[in-house]
Amino acid sequence: MVDNSTSGERRVRVPDHAVTASGLIRSVGERWGDRVLVILGAERVTYREIEYRSAELAKALLGQGVTAGTRMGLLAPNGPDWVVAWLAMTRIGAVATLLSTYARPPEMSWALDHAGVEVLFSASHYLDRNYPEELEAAVPELVTQRHREVQLKSHPDLSLIYLWDDPDRQWAGTVEDLVGDMDETSDTDLVHAEATVTPASPMVVMYTSGSTAEPKGVVHSHGAVVQHPYNLLPFRDLVPGDVLYTPMPLFWVGGLAYTLISAMHAGATVVFEERFEPGATLDLIERERVTHVIGWPHMSRALTEHPSFQDRDLSAVRGGSLDALLPANRRVGDPELRANSLGMTESLGPHSIELIGSALPENKRGSFGRAVPGIEHRIVDPSTGDDVTPGELGEIWIRGYSLMLGVLGKANHEVFTSDGWYQTGDVGYIDADGHLYFKGRMGNQIKTSGMNVTPREVELAIEEQPEVMHAFVIAVDHKQRGQDVAAAVVFRPGRSVDVEEVKNRLRKSLSSYKVPRHIATFISPDDLVWLESGKIDLRALTEMLSARYAS
Repeated sequence: MVDNSTSGERRVRVPDHAVTASGLIRSVGERWGDRVLVILGAERVTYREIEYRSAELAKALLGQGVTAGTRMGLLAPNGPDWVVAWLAMTRIGAVATLLSTYARPPEMSWALDHAGVEVLFSASHYLDRNYPEELEAAVPELVTQRHREVQLKSHPDLSLIYLWDDPDRQWAGTVEDLVGDMDETSDTDLVHAEATVTPASPMVVMYTSGSTAEPKGVVHSHGAVVQHPYNLLPFRDLVPGDVLYTPMPLFWVGGLAYTLISAMHAGATVVFEERFEPGATLDLIERERVTHVIGWPHMSRALTEHPSFQDRDLSAVRGGSLDALLPANRRVGDPELRANSLGMTESLGPHSIELIGSALPENKRGSFGRAVPGIEHRIVDPSTGDDVTPGELGEIWIRGYSLMLGVLGKANHEVFTSDGWYQTGDVGYIDADGHLYFKGRMGNQIKTSGMNVTPREVELAIEEQPEVMHAFVIAVDHKQRGQDVAAAVVFRPGRSVDVEEVKNRLRKSLSSYKVPRHIATFISPDDLVWLESGKIDLRALTEMLSARYAS
């Protein structure tokens, strides 16, 4: 067991305001005032404006009967509207379910029901997506409903839906009208509502794929969401006036905690864009004088291989997760000696860390750092439940202030040990100095470009296709994305498979990152290797597909 919370400068840090959503936005609104918090296109919104707009929307929600514990859904792209809505919900104690803009109608339907969403805020359009149409596909009963009279057999909890912009849907109101009609709730009412929220109150539900076909709804408290990014600041080199860019969505921990809330604590600005496109993204980074680029490894290659990259002035960039964009004097040449961190949604991001971007000594090659102050690590033999010796592989267990409150639909004894440890499913070891080394997953979860994919979910979607008899989904290595989703498909006798057509159909029911990049087709099950137990030999299949597709 290793706890670095009291060793030297590695101490737990707590902000000097209430560690709740209202405590955060009121404090930073006053402190940073006219500094710009969010940039999206031509829109530039200050800290003070975000505080005011979220307060007005919060009062409007109170007027509609939203109270502490109300389960609200938020389906929208990164931008000021998302930030304002999330703060409005949470500062009065509503629990915000952060819904994925990648989700397709079947996934939307499942999440709305699983989280028991009562009030939904949704974008009307985003890129090529028409969300009113997709919500009607997800919840067909909606087409017969009227706003403020919604009663659904399929989703009995859902009663109010608000959309940004006028969608001409009788079952929804607009966020703009909601705020415009607000005239009964006072500032005093808002203060009283905010006072009912404590650091222990549930704040958000974030969905992440787990070891089963169904995603997990991870519940985090106000205290964790507000404090953890603040506690990480000494390792992040963030100062007032910094400008952060990220394509990571705000419904993920990397976008919400590691970028937005970190920036709020530091007095920094967050720059968003509708979509990542290397040339346009380089324009944005250059124009806004971005200081920290936070993204995935595959972005580095896309940006650095763009024809204009060498002519760009990126001299403002001094930090972030993309080493290739840093000035030469700030790069760590060997990636295994660059300080890194290990985290997960369940721990609200990093649970191990060193000074980001610094160079590790040679004897710490490959280290993911030591435990974040306030967090403990154990390495456990999964077969015995006993701690292993330093340097010995085992399952990584974590415990600490940033750990989730629980998982929707599960009792806490199903999620944590009796003394509060969470079994991560990650494999690694800790050396004698407390440095953590990550070596992989115990299960078969696929991680592609920072996103988790459960093979069984994809297999079931493929096997729904009329041409398909069997589908087996595995990961193949990719240098930039980490892993790619690959599938072996056995089609029915006499049926042919158009791989691209299958992929197009899958995109209607699966998020784009879940759709296999590679599909290998087979005429007969006999063309695959089977174990004596009658199960597919996944090791042999992985070797076969890796030989074809790994890069």
